[in-house]
Amino acid sequence: MVATDTLRRLGSQYRAMTDAEARSDADAQGDADGDGRLFELTRDKLLVAALLLAGIAGSGLARRGLGELGYNDLGALVYILGYGGMVVAIWYGWIRPMDLTGPE
Repeated sequence: MVATDTLRRLGSQYRAMTDAEARSDADAQGDADGDGRLFELTRDKLLVAALLLAGIAGSGLARRGLGELGYNDLGALVYILGYGGMVVAIWYGWIRPMDLTGPE
């Protein structure tokens, strides 16, 4: 029913849209509405989540495991490098490219 209503509204201007055109049209509408799709699961958000999980939980678990095996200093080094590497990767990949200038 929705498709027929859309066709009636379009009238003589009907033409088939490709998937890419439909996505860009939906993105433009979403941006115009101001919703910004904050909670939409994208590849970038999944990558940030995986990086945070590996940098915090992964290095923490590796540090504990090494500490229990008697390699406490090595575990601390692994944790520092893992957590620091995660911070640098987040900064380099997502924060550095932002234009964070104030008003002129």
